[in-house]
Amino acid sequence: MAQATERLQRYLDDELGECRSEDVERRLEELSTLEAGLGTAQAKAELDVLSALSSETRYTLVRVLVAAGEELCVCELQAVVDVTESGLSHALSALADAGLVESRKDGRWKKYRATNRVTALVTVLEGSVNTDE
Repeated sequence: MAQATERLQRYLDDELGECRSEDVERRLEELSTLEAGLGTAQAKAELDVLSALSSETRYTLVRVLVAAGEELCVCELQAVVDVTESGLSHALSALADAGLVESRKDGRWKKYRATNRVTALVTVLEGSVNTDE
């Protein structure tokens, strides 16, 4: 921590022209307020969502569901990803737990659809990637 404080002091000295201990303390307070504002529960929920999307199988499933814009049966999703039924079930369960997909029973079939949350996330990701590189 001392090394981080010294580095912050050098930075503030550079930015302000001179740095007093009050400047460092004030900035540390501001940074603590920013960190506290994030909220532990919120950060955990966001990390759960990112974790759910971190598998190629799960990300492919949500991309297909978002692109479809409608419910798809598990059997349709099975045709898209090369995983066992158990693997597919596990992937869909993780996505549902993270609030990224919703499911419903339709007779003997189970259907899934993308939630608004994952649709928004995929839209943002699509806009943030430059595929021309």
